[in-house]
Amino acid sequence: MAPIADEHRTRRERQIMDVLYAEGPSSAACVLKSLPNPPSYSAVRALLRILVDKGEVRYQKQGNRYIYRPTHSRRKAAKSALSRVLNTFYEGSLENAVAGLLEVSDRGLTDAEWTRLAGLIDQARTEGQS
Repeated sequence: MAPIADEHRTRRERQIMDVLYAEGPSSAACVLKSLPNPPSYSAVRALLRILVDKGEVRYQKQGNRYIYRPTHSRRKAAKSALSRVLNTFYEGSLENAVAGLLEVSDRGLTDAEWTRLAGLIDQARTEGQS
């Protein structure tokens, strides 16, 4: 099952997905505590039900509560989020996005990290992904 494109999620649905990826499997009450300017508990439950219906979230009953988790891996979600940031803030330019990340980093890269990045760039160039 392919993830639903972010443009088909509301802002609150995206926030809930962000919480589930950051916190891991969570109850509706835990999701509520992690949301900025949280809506009511009933609204969170309704939004989780919508995400279940969309196939984005699944749940398991544990005792008297439901525990929710994303149906897609964190890696797939990360790729989708990075794609959204790339298109929204960098006009689709990977070069500008990488430059922006290097500018805002509050710590420098180690020699090993520079070497790994250089290797990834060389690999992408060789595979025709540049």
